[in-house]
Amino acid sequence: MTEGQTTNSYLLSSRNQVKRRHDRGFYDHATVHSLLDASMLCHVSYVIAGQPYCTPTFFWREETRLYWHGSSASRMLRNQSSGQKVCLTVAHLDSLVLARCGFNHSADYRAVMAFGTAYLVTDKDEKERALVAMVDRFFPDRTASLRQSTAQEIKATSLIAMEIEQASAKIRAKGVADDDEDYELPVYAERIPVRTVLGAQEPCPRLHDGVKRPASLGGYSEGRLLEEALRDAYFLHYPGG
Repeated sequence: MTEGQTTNSYLLSSRNQVKRRHDRGFYDHATVHSLLDASMLCHVSYVIAGQPYCTPTFFWREETRLYWHGSSASRMLRNQSSGQKVCLTVAHLDSLVLARCGFNHSADYRAVMAFGTAYLVTDKDEKERALVAMVDRFFPDRTASLRQSTAQEIKATSLIAMEIEQASAKIRAKGVADDDEDYELPVYAERIPVRTVLGAQEPCPRLHDGVKRPASLGGYSEGRLLEEALRDAYFLHYPGG
């Protein structure tokens, strides 16, 4: 990929280029967005008065824009409200890799780094839409059945948005990879898959009689991979992707 090739990929520069193991780097929208949409937890890194910080928070994607939220009193949100350069990261751990020497022990993973300038969402229409998406992106059509948020609750919630200026994905999916001569050693090696799987639902003990689990939550079923449920929910809320 070359500079300026941005139609279906993020612009490549020294900021987002994978420096080590270039073969593991991906910059196309499809790969980056797929990994973002399979997660709800990210880490947002930023600098305040020369001090680095990294904050975990829930997030979601709308085309090439990312949103996250928090309390209006949050230090992160207060300092990103006026145009703060940030780096948002997401990581999926897929396996633990035990090799025949310590140097080759590793892990299979899929990760994204997204760069941009964060801003506080103040436009009324954008904030209203984002407050709905904050719930419905993960749990399709749920907002319509809920108690309406009060003015104070809305005031207490701040939303941050960031247009993805550049991004990269890095993927390792090779399992055990020893040096050729080490395969002759009588040392045990293996790959241990790691998955985040949904457990059985635990209904609130104070539910009213006759209140049933909505069919729209069917994607969140026991034994299903969380990333599959999250990705399916994304496309239900944003059918065009």
